[in-house]
This record gives sequence, C-alpha cells and structure tokens, in this order.
Amino acid sequence: MSRARSRLRAALFLAAASARGVTTQVAARRGLSAWPVPQEPSMEYQDAVRMLNTLQTNAGYLEQVKRQRGDPQTQLEAMELYLARSGLQVEDLDRLNIIHVTGTKGKGSTCAFTECILRSYGLKTGFFSSPHLVQVRERIRINGQPISPELFTKYFWRLYHRLEETKDGSCVSMPPYFRFLTLMAFHVFLQEKVDLAVVEVGIGGAYDCTNIIRKPVVCGVSSLGIDHTSLLGDTVEKIAWQKGGIFKQGVPAFTVLQPEGPLAVLRDRAQQISCPLYLCPMLEALEEGGPPLTLGLEGEHQRSNAALALQLAHCWLQRQDRHGAGEPKASRPGLLWQLPLAPVFQPTSHMRLGLRNTEWPGRTQVLRRGPLTWYLDGAHTASSVQACVRWFRQALQGRERPSGGPEVRVLLFNATGDRDPAALLKLLQPCQFDYAVFCPNLTEVSSTGNADQQNFTVTLDQVLLRCLEHQQHWNHLDEEQASPDLWSAPSPEPGGSTSLLLAPHPPHTCSASSLVFSCISHALQWISQGRDPIFQPPSPPKGLLTHPVAYSGASILREAAAIHVLVTGSLHLVGGVLKLLEPALSQ
Repeated sequence: MSRARSRLRAALFLAAASARGVTTQVAARRGLSAWPVPQEPSMEYQDAVRMLNTLQTNAGYLEQVKRQRGDPQTQLEAMELYLARSGLQVEDLDRLNIIHVTGTKGKGSTCAFTECILRSYGLKTGFFSSPHLVQVRERIRINGQPISPELFTKYFWRLYHRLEETKDGSCVSMPPYFRFLTLMAFHVFLQEKVDLAVVEVGIGGAYDCTNIIRKPVVCGVSSLGIDHTSLLGDTVEKIAWQKGGIFKQGVPAFTVLQPEGPLAVLRDRAQQISCPLYLCPMLEALEEGGPPLTLGLEGEHQRSNAALALQLAHCWLQRQDRHGAGEPKASRPGLLWQLPLAPVFQPTSHMRLGLRNTEWPGRTQVLRRGPLTWYLDGAHTASSVQACVRWFRQALQGRERPSGGPEVRVLLFNATGDRDPAALLKLLQPCQFDYAVFCPNLTEVSSTGNADQQNFTVTLDQVLLRCLEHQQHWNHLDEEQASPDLWSAPSPEPGGSTSLLLAPHPPHTCSASSLVFSCISHALQWISQGRDPIFQPPSPPKGLLTHPVAYSGASILREAAAIHVLVTGSLHLVGGVLKLLEPALSQ
C-alpha cells in the first residue's frame, strides 16, 4: 500500500476519532454495538466511503499478490480473526438464519428472487451482494433496500474504530475492502435484527471470506461456467470444486442442471461433506396445474434462477417450521447423475408475488427514453453473454418498429479482469450492431468527486490500453466477417480540435463502426446526441466529434427513428451508465 494512502487513512481516522472524543479503552471493552454514533456533519457518508476505499488493494500490490498467493485456508482463518476482533464469534452468525448462494452466473439474481419471495411473507430480510452499481451501500440491504447513508456511516465507523483499537503487532489492523464490507454486513444484520440474511458469495466459495458461515439454513449453486480462472482454476470442474466448498454437513443444498462434469464434482463434494444435495426441477414442473409464473426479471435464463430461488425459499420456510430439523423430501429418488430431484410443489401466492416483484438493476434491465432504448446487462462470462444476446435479440423481435427513419444498434462494451474479451465480443457479433463503442469503467475522466466510483485496483493506463485492445478484437472480427461498412464515406468536422476519442487505428486496419472514448460520460453523450430526456449534460465536451466516424455517426444518431443500445461486458460499466442515466440512484 502506498505511503500516500496510509497517510490519508491515518488523517481521516484521526479526524473522526477526535471529532467523537472516543474513550478507546472503555469502548473496546463495551463491544461494537456500544460505540457512539457519529453525528458530526463533517464526517458524512462520502467520508466513510473514502476511508473504505483506502482498503482497496492498489494495482501494483494486487499483481504481486497474484504471483505470491498464500495458503487460501490461512486467509479464511484470518477472516475469523477479524470477526473476533470486531466483537463477534463465528457462532454468532448462526442467529442470522443464512441462505448462502454461489455460482458463476445468476447467483445475484437468484439471491434477489429468494430475498423478495421471503420478504413477501412479511419477514425482515437482510441481503449482502457484490459488486455495487452506483453506491457501495447497495451491497448491504434490509427489506430489499440499500441501507441509508446514515446507517452505513454509523456502522462503518463503529467497525473501523473497533478494528483499529484491537490491533497488535502480530496482525494487520484492517481487512481488505471486500472482507471489511462482509464483516460490516454481519454486524448490520445482527444489530438490525433481521429474520434472515441472504448472502451472495464474492468469488468461488471454499475460500471466499463469506465462508466463515458454519451453519447456514440452506445453500444454493446457480449455473457454473468459466470465470476468475486465475483464482478458481481453468476448467469448469475445478471451479465446481471451489463452489462446492460452501456445502456444510447436514445442511440441504440445491443446484440447477449443470453439465455432467461439474455436476459430478458437486455431487462428490456433497457426499464427502455429508451434505444433502438436490437437483432443482425446471420451473415448468412447478407451473403444472396452476397459472404460469411471472418473473420481475426479463430473459429466459432467469427461469433457472427463479427455480433455484423457489427451492431455497421453500426449504428455508420448511426448516423454520421444523426448527431447523429434517431434510427436504425428494420428489423421487435419485435419477439424474445419482442426485435426488428437489420437491415439486405448487408455489404459494406469496412466492408468486415475490417472483413478480423482484427487481435487480443492471441485469436484463430496459430503460426506454424517447427514441433511445437502453438494454443493460452486466454479463461478463461466455455463458452469461450468450444469454444476454438471446434476451437482446428477443427484445428487438418483439419491439414496435418506427414508421419513419432508420433504426441504429449500438454496443457499449468493456471487460475487466482475466476474462477473454475476444471470445465475448465474438458472441455479440450476431446482434449486428451498427456501432461498437468501448470505454473504461470510469463515469467521468476524473472520479475524485464521487468516492463510490473510485477504483484503485487498476491504473488509468491499464484500462485505456485494454479498451484499445477491445476495439482491435472487434475490428478483427469485422474483417473476418467481411461485411460491408454500413456507414461509409464519413466527412470530418470542419476546423475540429484535438479529439477526446482515444487515438483510432489507421483507416486501412480499422472498421469505420468502432470508437473508443475515455470515459462513460463521453460515450453516452455521443450515443444519445442530447436525445435522452433525462441524461442532459451541460454541454458536449470539446472535440467529441473530431474523429470522422464520430462526426458522421452523430448525424445518423440524431436522425434515427430508434436507437437500441446494449450495455454489457461488466457490471461496473453498467453501474457507471446507471449512475448517469438514473441520477436518483446517486441521491
């Protein structure tokens, strides 16, 4: 960690401590809940988030950690130590009646369905998820809503002070960013007395910091695929082994239909741990004899997530009735890859209401704004991008076609981490986009004004170079298809100044339909051309139309009868777009 970061943390901490007049020795003995609530207007939500951001691992150190990764089991033990220093024991988490969910794609949607179903029964729910889209407090929800800025600030400083005052020479004072938020979520849920907590795994399962949970009520595994290969392994079977690490002895677990290899790994993991694992029947089986189920989330792939959520909620309710005893009765004995099928039951009216009312922003979300329709989906794996493409194409087939003027399709894309952008972009080719736009996950060129959007785990150079690589991949795919250029013969803007676009490739190697912008705001300004009634920035940045493609495309976009924009490849990209298109989310 840089010296500047350490100095910032120390300065913020000292300011907070002096403002509160904390008697640290007494407070440490009184436990976390006894810490005084910060009231000073000088230490508000953004101050807490800025301090939280100092716990992000900087890019250089992150690369070093990847090369010198320690024993993951030791990291899990370190998390238990942080929990103890915060004033809790692992046994305290048993009171949260946790539903623990992992998977590669759909785990967040499954959690959202599950939480909404159980909330429909009048239960007070907690929900911990990641990442956030606009504000970090979205990660910790009570009754479906992000905790308030005031509540976030209160619990952040309570936990931060407790960890500072319980450090000694043998341990690091603060856990990293995600671990801190996980600890904070546990404290919030216990102090706010939720009836249950739905906890989404961060990465993997076996060594994820949420896996200090020892007695969940029920566990779930959504669809598996390839992601986070540097951490979890380069095959679906290796990834399945990691995901199955959340299984607990005697705790029922459910999974959706998986390819035979990873399903066998899950089955073997469950048998080794003595965990009863069930295979979810298709949603159609639960609809037999009743009206079709209506889902609040669009896309055919959400039916699999909804089927898993119904089983998780059903099992949770049954185990509460039996005071945690007993296992679900299989609909018939083990049939598919030696796994029993989960019960087939008629969804109750509460379950139907919960499925219908589920909202999960940034996942198969549609915003209609005048001539513009924004399709937002944070798909970032091969299988989830395939599902996104199916959803997008089906949505276009069902649209009303405008009577006059052309329709334009635009892709806004970014990919991060160890994902293969070339493979993801190839899957998007069938959508027949007229323009492909690439930008980093930066809302503005400088994000210093909004702490929620700051990310220290990568450098600016890294993200800009990566966007240019994405453009190269797209152009190469265009050349392979040898499709004619729909928007040929662009004319440059007279007297244009230096472009805010990143340097384009030479015309003889570059498709005329791809552009790279330095931030999300500039990309949205070019795509919307002032036609989105809510996204109305004060004035276009100087030089936005200098490049010939940007200049000619702007004219087409201004005259188009309909503009369909798919935003995908990264949840962080979708979050930045939502921040600009839905200002209320930032308030």
